[in-house]
This record gives sequence, C-alpha cells and structure tokens, in this order.
Amino acid sequence: MPHILFQNKKIFYCVEGKGKPIIFLHGFGEDGNIWNEQVSVLKENYYVIIPDLPGSGQSEMLDGNCTLNDYAEVVKAIADETIFKNGKESYGQFCLIGHSMGGYITLAFAEKYPELLNSFGLFHSSAYADDKAKIATRKKGIDFIKKNGSEAFLKTSIPNLFSEQTQKEHPELIAQLFAIAQNITPAALIQYYEAMILRPDRTSVLQSFTKPVLFIIGKHDTAVPLEASLQQCYLPAISSVHILQHSGHVGMWEEEKLSTSYLEKFFYDFL
Repeated sequence: MPHILFQNKKIFYCVEGKGKPIIFLHGFGEDGNIWNEQVSVLKENYYVIIPDLPGSGQSEMLDGNCTLNDYAEVVKAIADETIFKNGKESYGQFCLIGHSMGGYITLAFAEKYPELLNSFGLFHSSAYADDKAKIATRKKGIDFIKKNGSEAFLKTSIPNLFSEQTQKEHPELIAQLFAIAQNITPAALIQYYEAMILRPDRTSVLQSFTKPVLFIIGKHDTAVPLEASLQQCYLPAISSVHILQHSGHVGMWEEEKLSTSYLEKFFYDFL
C-alpha cells in the first residue's frame, strides 16, 4: 500500500483502475475500506484513489490540534503525488467525494482549491456548521471516550448510524463497521471530534462552486437529517441529488449497488 509523508507522518492510500481521477474520503470511525464495493465497480473506468485519513486505517495520526483544513492539505498532498505527478497532468482536475466527516474535508478542500476540482460530492454530509446541540453531543462523546475508551463508545454509537431496517436485517454490517472502527485510537477519535466542532459554515462554498455537486442522502440518517440535507441541495449552480430510501448514514453499505449506480451516473454525466 503506497504512502506519502505529511508532517513526518505516514499517510497510506490505495489506487485502483485507469481513467479520469476520483478521490474518495471516508468518514469518522472508518477507513478507506468503507468504499470497497464502489471501488470494485468504478475502477473499471476511472482512476480511483482512496486514502486512510490520518489516524485511521494504516495512517499515522497527526500531532497536536488539527482542523479540517489540515486534513484537506493531506488530500492535496495525495493528489499531488497520484494525479498531478504521475503523468496525469492532462486531466488538470479531479472529483472529490466525501462521506460524513470526509464531506466536511471535501468542502474545506473545495474552499481553498476549487480550481483543482471538476466536481465534488457530499455523501451523507453537510456544509452547515454544528449547532449548539450537536456541539454538546460531540463534547459528551469526547468525555465518554476519555473515560471509557473508544471500544465502549463505538459499541453505543455505531448501531445508530444504520437505519432500523438495516439493524434488523443486516446486523453483520454493524459488526463489520465496528471491526474497522475499533482500530482507531481514542486520541484520533477525539482529534476528529474537535476538528468537526471547530469547522465553520461552508454553505458559501456550495453557492460559489460553478461545477457539479453530488448529494447522496439517507432518508433515515440521524447524523445528517434528511430535511437539513435537502435545504443545502439548492445552493450549488449544478446539483445532482439522490435519496436512499432505506439507508441511514452508511448508504454505501446499506444500499451498496444503488449508491454505486448513483456515483456511476454522476461521473458519466459530468466527468
């Protein structure tokens, strides 16, 4: 698995396929494996890059207090290594797709480097800043992690990411996500939460971006509720909006084939 050095930390990523470049960013409590089903299909027609964000998967955690801008710079460094260095300069731009926290990082990247993107996508994610209730919930989570560790925290939080239907019919998905997440240290989870609390409202990024933006929304998502997701879909000049009727916050697993088809259509139409 290749890696770059960023602030003297090893950041690992996978590369698959050939064609126009796409970078997929995973969310909180995940690693790049969250996209395996989508990558297995998309690699037939696209050059797909899937990082493990710092502190997740095989990648080392960054030192100190981090913001989402720091993680966006990691993405820039990976893009420089994989897209703009290896004979793919003719593309000039790429598509960036982010799940949940990965979507927050996507927006931070789009704010600073809009000229590098031909499109981007928010997969169960939001441009809105945390409200007071969300900040309070995250702070309670931080306190719980400090007191009880990451495993206890993840056992209570992961099931709620899935729709009730998924919890009943596919409990193995909860176990699979827990297996990924339990390898993330308490310090990394806390670093992510603190970065998310500090993130600003980035609806202006949606408003100013002139190229296509993809929204994939879970009807039963409690982390990024349907109503809030729909409110932001009207902001970009070009929006492609899809609602997964049976998914919570993990649609790439809960409705994996449909999620993949939405991504394929977006890439076919706009890349």
